[in-house]
Amino acid sequence: MSVKIRLRRTGAKKQPSYRFVVADSRSPRDGRFLEIVGHYNPRRVPADLVLNEDRVRSWLGRGAQPTASAAKLLAGRGLYDKSKIPVRKARAPRKEKK
Repeated sequence: MSVKIRLRRTGAKKQPSYRFVVADSRSPRDGRFLEIVGHYNPRRVPADLVLNEDRVRSWLGRGAQPTASAAKLLAGRGLYDKSKIPVRKARAPRKEKK
């Protein structure tokens, strides 16, 4: 069983907020999880990020892998190495219409 640290969407339509959860990689995004380790609200200025850092370190130590978006937020707090975050390839430029 591979375990992921990922964001679970909560909140109303067009008003997202997220929970940091530890879940089995096979479970759906808003489905079953093992533990809530924090929450993130991008709509606040500045964005509100609250983490239980001891629990995050514990799960990372046990082999849990953060998703790309979770890894960026964890790296901002110094809990994850920025060099391990996968980099997306740039989109190819659009062809001009004639």
